[in-house]
Amino acid sequence: MSSKDSNLLNNFNIPDYILVPESKTQSIEVGNDHDSVPKSPVLVFINSRSGGQLGGELLKTYRTLLNEKQVFDLGENAPDKVLHSIYAKLENLKVQGDQFAMKIMERLKLIVAGGDGTAGWLLGVVCDLKLSHPPPIATVPLGTGNNLPFAFGWGKKNPGTDQNSVEQFLDQVMKAKEMTIDNWHIVMRMRAPKEGSCDPIPPLELPHSLHAFQRVSAGDELNVEGYHTFRGGFWNYFSMGMDAQVSYAFHSERKMNPEKFKNQLVNQSTYAKLGCSQGWFFASLFHPADRNIAQLAKVKIIRRRGKWEDLPIPPYIRSIVCLNLPSFSGGLNPWGTPNQKKLEQRDLTPPFVDDGLLEVVGFRDAWHGLVLLAPKGHGTRLAQAHRIRFEFHKGTADHTFMRIDGEPWKQPLPVDDDTVVVEISHHGQVNMLATETCKSKSVNDPLSPRHTDDAEEDDSDEDEHSTGEEFRKFGAADTFRIPDDVDISHLS
Repeated sequence: MSSKDSNLLNNFNIPDYILVPESKTQSIEVGNDHDSVPKSPVLVFINSRSGGQLGGELLKTYRTLLNEKQVFDLGENAPDKVLHSIYAKLENLKVQGDQFAMKIMERLKLIVAGGDGTAGWLLGVVCDLKLSHPPPIATVPLGTGNNLPFAFGWGKKNPGTDQNSVEQFLDQVMKAKEMTIDNWHIVMRMRAPKEGSCDPIPPLELPHSLHAFQRVSAGDELNVEGYHTFRGGFWNYFSMGMDAQVSYAFHSERKMNPEKFKNQLVNQSTYAKLGCSQGWFFASLFHPADRNIAQLAKVKIIRRRGKWEDLPIPPYIRSIVCLNLPSFSGGLNPWGTPNQKKLEQRDLTPPFVDDGLLEVVGFRDAWHGLVLLAPKGHGTRLAQAHRIRFEFHKGTADHTFMRIDGEPWKQPLPVDDDTVVVEISHHGQVNMLATETCKSKSVNDPLSPRHTDDAEEDDSDEDEHSTGEEFRKFGAADTFRIPDDVDISHLS
């Protein structure tokens, strides 16, 4: 390793005495200019099972370049235990007057490499630990959709795992700016069924983001006697309906046949084929009407101010997305950019990631989703909301599919009573690291546009777009594309 490379890596290294709980304290002088303190000390969390072989290769490279004790395999080290231990050590050193440790705490950053579910897992841990100085987080795109990394400028393609690629990424981390994003809390409550179970059914094993979506304890303030209550959180989106159903099929297939999912391109192709076989492109023919959102549930919202009000859902909407970031289904923006006229007519604001509002968008089917690939394309804009509540109707269906930040599950619904309620509310903020190409906009950034005069010129939010060859030319993201090798005439 050259001296130039060594000097770069010194900006990120953390000494053992901070990382190892019982290690002996060292005395490192901190001058007035703080030159002895790394400029950008990092803790790295890698899902070694993400990205086919890429996760494991990336783990080896980071451990070669940095202190291996600051690089963690999420398959072996739970992030909550790691961060609790390291921050306990930092707080103890702070009490002892260790100036070096205090500066490490002030400058500390986290890197998480994995899919959106892995990134959401770490974000949830940081939020739940309520650290005295929460570190900002950079995300490495090792999943299929990679919506979180894409929204903050880290790209959506799986990265290189060689030394040069990792050093370039670390350099970007050192130069990145901090942004806050909203954290959203989701609570699901239902009357305890007379028979059977209404626990969420994951695709073969519990996804990372669902580790936090679990039944509350008897002593929890959210617990209500006679009811089952589950809680969780998300940062990018919550969705329900056919898009979540396709995602569930994909995750189930990947769990059963992991050898078939070795790279991002294969994953995306398989995802699109499942979208066809699940009827997402021909929903009006193959999707039961009682699974449409309006037939499944009554939706209520609280806007920026005011009280609960009903949100009318068009009867043809089969998928609903509550979106916090401008990245869904591999980097698409379902909300689009409303022009000034539309903002004023519907009392909307531009979509910001830290304004305490979710953008609520609906889709008819995958063809409707293809309009996102066209200039000025968007889904059916339903509302912006500070709180959202879904109240499921009695006996309309025995289950539905839900998804948070890329991780789906099948949700059984009681058929004997209309007591299932899913409520989403604002739950604080967390710090992210963003590059110069960041797609997300902050309400606190004076450079963020308040409106776009040359945004779409249409006057309707439910645009009747063509559903033929016109939209295939745009290509498509995972959920919406028909692969070239699939003959749609043979789909059942």
